[in-house]
Amino acid sequence: MTDRSARIGTGRGPLPFRLGPSLLVVAISAFAGAGSAQQPLSASDWLSGSVRGPARESSAWRPIPRPSMEPSTLPVATSGAVSPVQVSRLADVDRDAAGIITASRAGLPAGLWAGSDPGELARLVLQTPARLPAMSDLLIRILTAQLTPPAISQTDQRGKLFLARADRLLDMGALTPADQLLLSAGPGDPEVFRRLFDIALLTGEEGRACHEMDDTPGVAPSFSARIFCLAQTGDWAAAAISLRGAETLGLLNAQQSLLLTHFLDDAFVDGGESLTPSDRVTPLEFRIHEAIGQPLPTGPLPIAFAHSDLRMNNGWKARLEAAERLARANAIPASILRGIYTEQKPAASGGVWERAGVMRTLEAAIAAGNPLTALPPAFEEFRRNGMTHVLAAMVAEDMPADGTGEAGDMAIWLRQWQGLPVPRPVDIPDELASDQQSTPPERQGEALLQAMSDIDAGMDGDLLRAGKGLAMLRALGLQKDATLAATQLALLPRFTEAPK
Repeated sequence: MTDRSARIGTGRGPLPFRLGPSLLVVAISAFAGAGSAQQPLSASDWLSGSVRGPARESSAWRPIPRPSMEPSTLPVATSGAVSPVQVSRLADVDRDAAGIITASRAGLPAGLWAGSDPGELARLVLQTPARLPAMSDLLIRILTAQLTPPAISQTDQRGKLFLARADRLLDMGALTPADQLLLSAGPGDPEVFRRLFDIALLTGEEGRACHEMDDTPGVAPSFSARIFCLAQTGDWAAAAISLRGAETLGLLNAQQSLLLTHFLDDAFVDGGESLTPSDRVTPLEFRIHEAIGQPLPTGPLPIAFAHSDLRMNNGWKARLEAAERLARANAIPASILRGIYTEQKPAASGGVWERAGVMRTLEAAIAAGNPLTALPPAFEEFRRNGMTHVLAAMVAEDMPADGTGEAGDMAIWLRQWQGLPVPRPVDIPDELASDQQSTPPERQGEALLQAMSDIDAGMDGDLLRAGKGLAMLRALGLQKDATLAATQLALLPRFTEAPK
C-alpha cells in the first residue's frame, strides 16, 4: 500500500461531509467564473488534457489570504480627492523571440524565420522528423535558439510558434530544454504554465509548480490541478470542498471525479478497487494513480513519461529501462545512462542486465587503459538492441583512434559517429554528395526543416533524397551538421547489423 500522506501531504481522511447546492455555489465562487474562452489544444494531446479546463471555468483564481489580526499600518488618506494617475505603456512581449541560446551559439542565422508564415512554421516544427542523432541535436538547437520572430498578419498568431517549439521538445521527451525554454518566456502566461506544470509532475517537482500557482494570479489551470495542489500543500479540507463543489457544478468528468475521490478519501485505500486509467493518460492522472498505490507503467505512454522512472525512489531496473528509452531518442545526455549503468552490479542476466554487465566490464577496461579488450562484447550487445549510437555517445571519446583488428575498427566507427578524428574513416556514399544548392534568399527556416525531412529519408534507404537535404544544409552554412549527418548515414549499416 502506498503512503499517500508521505508523498503528497498530511492531515486528510475520509471526505467528511457533503455540501448543499446553495452552499456549494458560495464555496466554489472563489474558483469558478463564467464566460472564459475555450483554451486551444496543444500539439501534445496528452499534455494539454491534464490541465485543460471546461469552457465555463475561469483561470483567474488564486488562494485567498487569511485576514491579518494585526492593526493596519497602511497610510490613511487625508482627503477624498482623486490622486494623479501615471500611465505608461507596457511593451508587448513576443514569446516567439524567446530562447535559451543565442543564434550564433546555435550556429544559425538570426533571420532564419524571415519571410515565413508563423502557422506554417509551427506545422513544420511539429512534423519534422529527427531520428538521426545529428539531426536530433540540430532540431533541439533550432527549437531553443533566440531567433528573430517571423512577421505576423494577425495578432492571434503571436506566440504560436513558441508553443509549437515547446510542444515539439515535449514530444521528443526533451523535458529539460523544454522547461528552460518555457521559463525563458517569463511568468504569468497560462499557456506556458500548464506545460510547466506537467513537466513538474513528470519530474517530481509538483511542489514547486503548486507554489507558483498559488503565487501567480491568472495561471491556475483546471479544477483537477487546483484540487491536487490544495492537497499537495496540506489543505485537505479545502480540496474536499472543492471536489464536491466541482462535481455539483459539472466542472469534472466522471473519470476525474472518481480518481480525485480515491486520492482524497482514505476509505478507498483498503477497498481493493482497481481504477481503469483513461484512454489518454495525462501527467496529473499518472501522478494520482501513483499516489493511490496504483502506479501505471510508463512503457505504453509517450516517451516524456519515462522521466518519472528516473527518480531515485524507483528501482534500479526501472531507472535503467527508462534511461535507455530516453537515451535512444536523444532525450537525455548519454552520460546519464552511463552513470546509471555503473550504480550497481547486475542482479540477473538477459535484457537490460546484459548491457549493464558489459558496460561494467568496459568501464573497468577503460580505467585500466585497455578499452579494446572489452569493446567487442559491448559493441555486439548494444548493436543487437539497436543502441550502438548510444554506446558511441557514451564511450567514443574513451576509445583509441589507432587500434587494429576488429576491436580497432569498432573503436574507429564509434569515434567517427561522434565526429571525432580517425585515421581510417568510413567512405561516404556518392549519393550523399549531391550537387551544391543555392542559398534561398528568404524562408530559410522552411528550407532547413524540409532538408531535415529529406535527410531523415536516408534512414529508410533513400540516399538520393538525403543527399539533396545535405546539400541544402551546406547552402545554409551548416557544413558541420551536414558532414556529421552524412557520416552517420554511412555508418548505419555497421551500427545496425553485423558485417558479413
